[in-house]
Amino acid sequence: MRINLLLAALALALWAFGAPWLAATALWVGAIWLFITAALLDFTLRYSRHVLWQLTTSALLLGLIAAAPERHNTLIWVWAAFFMLPQSRRVLACNALGALASWALIAITTPFAQALMLLLALGIVSLLAYIQSRRLINVNGAIRQRLRLIPGLNLWAGEQLVRDLSREQIRARRESIHAEVVIVHVKRQKLWSCAQELCALTHDFESVYRLDGSRLAVLLLCRDSEGATKRRQEIESALYGSIQCQHVPLCELAPDALSLESLAERFGLPGYSV
Repeated sequence: MRINLLLAALALALWAFGAPWLAATALWVGAIWLFITAALLDFTLRYSRHVLWQLTTSALLLGLIAAAPERHNTLIWVWAAFFMLPQSRRVLACNALGALASWALIAITTPFAQALMLLLALGIVSLLAYIQSRRLINVNGAIRQRLRLIPGLNLWAGEQLVRDLSREQIRARRESIHAEVVIVHVKRQKLWSCAQELCALTHDFESVYRLDGSRLAVLLLCRDSEGATKRRQEIESALYGSIQCQHVPLCELAPDALSLESLAERFGLPGYSV
């Protein structure tokens, strides 16, 4: 991804040579923006949710087309690529308006029949791109629920907790050990750092789960309840001032009612959102 952005920045810079001053200025601004984005943006499995960054990119594309509609008319197809990106409804609406405005700028210098065909083709391609993006989001979401959220750490999505609860209940009864689930409340800005610390404080056979933006869950496996109490105290001491904990032994949870909703009801938590 970083290499693609750098290549796009290079292409815009080369395109600027020989262009009118307004078009050249817009191209250089776009090239610099792509270069800065490639240099500074942290690419992870979690896509950027910064609306300002997404809207700035859309505004730059619209500016490139507006600077020289006849010269930059091929850039209108970049809007279709934008619709393939994960985005909020506000950004989606802004992109749709930007694509329509770009078409209007190009249509002014284009015969009516060609402009109408361009609008139809752009609409179909953009719609197909959006449908594909929704399908990929659903597929990736299902896969992500079964993958570690941070490579190398026992940090999982909340949906994995439900599957593990049933397994650990059976294991606790079979091996006569004490198992409990601990809900850890953290500040949103400290969620990922606390999650990594929790992973370091737990054993390899225990797991940490992200329930939502401010709650984590930990499955503790100990020889007895006294050992579990000591482990909880160690966790609270290590993360002192950053967390609040609630816990319940797995033997008190009904096997036929294991779900994130039932846990939220048990702990008196508001509805979560993954």
